[in-house]
Amino acid sequence: MLFDVKSILHTPGKRLEFQFALDLSDVEFAGRYPVSRPVEVRGEVRNTADLLDLTLTARTTLDAVCDRCGKAFSQEKEIVYSCMLAEELQNEDNDEIVLLEDGKVDVGDLARTAFILGMDTKTLCSEDCKGLCPRCGADLNLGPCSCKKETDPRLAVLAKLLENK
Repeated sequence: MLFDVKSILHTPGKRLEFQFALDLSDVEFAGRYPVSRPVEVRGEVRNTADLLDLTLTARTTLDAVCDRCGKAFSQEKEIVYSCMLAEELQNEDNDEIVLLEDGKVDVGDLARTAFILGMDTKTLCSEDCKGLCPRCGADLNLGPCSCKKETDPRLAVLAKLLENK
């Protein structure tokens, strides 16, 4: 979505707001497509002393799967992004400045990139998720599993002493 900022380009103190829905249902993360609902994007471009500052917030509800226990759940996700806009670059090394093209900026592309880069690499249904038993596959969040704990082979001699008592 191209957003025209020419009207505030040389007018300090002015600002323009934007709002749109972004479709990221085609984005794959680890073999899944967690963004089934539209991503709501809101933001503004503000001219402060002839510097254009863009801020945006992108939020949606993800269809997530816990990386420890495999349970499907819904997760609220919000990404905040900001950058400066410029008509020309003085310093080519600054990644926080986005170049305007004919007084316009592609806020859809910025929101898409920020949201994708802000996705979590590990998703948990809760911080204290215990996961699954590595032997029987029981969900340890529901209670302890019924499989017998194996003794460390290095401690087998001590275990036999305990059994003889």
